[in-house]
Amino acid sequence: MDAVAIVEDEVRELVRRRGLDPDREPSRLRSLVEDVVADYDERSLLGTLPPLPGAGVVKAVLDAVGGLGPLQEHLDDPEVEEIWINEPGKVFVARHGRPELTTTILTAERVADLVERMLKPSGRRVDLSSPFVDASLPDGSRLHVVIPDVTRRHWAVNIRKFVVRADRLEDLVALGTLTARAAAFLEAAVHAGLNVLVSGGTQAGKTTLLNCLAAAVPPRSRVVTCEEVFELKVPLRDVVGLQCRQPSLEGTGEIPLRRLVKEALRMRPDRLVVGEVRQEESLDLLIALNSGLPGMATLHANSAREAVAKMCTLPLLAGENVSSRFVVPTVAASVDLVVHVALDRDGRRAVREVVAVPGRVEEGVVEVADVFTTAGGVLVRADGFPPHADRFERAGHDLAALLGDG
Repeated sequence: MDAVAIVEDEVRELVRRRGLDPDREPSRLRSLVEDVVADYDERSLLGTLPPLPGAGVVKAVLDAVGGLGPLQEHLDDPEVEEIWINEPGKVFVARHGRPELTTTILTAERVADLVERMLKPSGRRVDLSSPFVDASLPDGSRLHVVIPDVTRRHWAVNIRKFVVRADRLEDLVALGTLTARAAAFLEAAVHAGLNVLVSGGTQAGKTTLLNCLAAAVPPRSRVVTCEEVFELKVPLRDVVGLQCRQPSLEGTGEIPLRRLVKEALRMRPDRLVVGEVRQEESLDLLIALNSGLPGMATLHANSAREAVAKMCTLPLLAGENVSSRFVVPTVAASVDLVVHVALDRDGRRAVREVVAVPGRVEEGVVEVADVFTTAGGVLVRADGFPPHADRFERAGHDLAALLGDG
């Protein structure tokens, strides 16, 4: 056994004896580790113990006992956006949207131990009866785990870090994700109470953009968010966050996203923000938006037009009594803007288009109009106009000036 492993075992034994909680008492844990390392250093001078390797021992032991061991260095790296494990010997990270195979080598037992430790704060579980799990880590990162026999052989683990590079739309402008004119328009649209969908692919930056849009909500508004697991961090004073709950061991107590949307309407919201719509909860969102409650949500789509088409089909999953004759005109009347964001090959995230939904339906297809579009790699003004110009005026915004048409 090497020196670091010996120190780690001694620290674990002392933690157990003293009843110390590494998650809640990090300062006490650090002090304990430093004392054990110093004591071991003195004993190793007698030649009966292998010497410590030098610098970094305290952090290595802290990571092993109070952190996530070999994964902690990737979690601490601000450039790493996501970590995933395909098998114990293949640990990947993504930096600026680009995947990299790391030199981190684990064992199957270590992966299971790490997952158990990550799930402990959330109270969620993963086992044969529930082979999938979604959970939030204490730092806001999102954990997703799948185990055999759903996977072929090894546990598949994904940790999507909540890398806060932007809190507001002006931060996205500084990052080059959005132009200043488009940001000013979107901020005014949110302030005026328009309903906004954010579309894009995986890791395109939908949640970050949604969070920045939500930050443009008037400061005295009450915002209720609904998510599968907590990811949004809306920087406003009056915010209530709701997340789904998995069923218990008896298969009871599950709270799906659709239930959260319904409950949110009873909480006096001025704005409703849904992290991502995937299935039948889209119907409840549409009904809420159609009732006059301003809201926002994200969904996976390859373009803004495909996002509108998807919103016309997802509510049909709610039941056979829901027909496209109801859904299509409701989408046209409820959705005002669609903002599409994409991840470039070089890892840069950028808003590709902002599309308006004027409210018209032609032969079962919702009409749309480009407000901003990409030309030559730059987001530029198109010839379309958003609906509800009167709302902009009432909110004190000059729509023509915002669009550069004045």
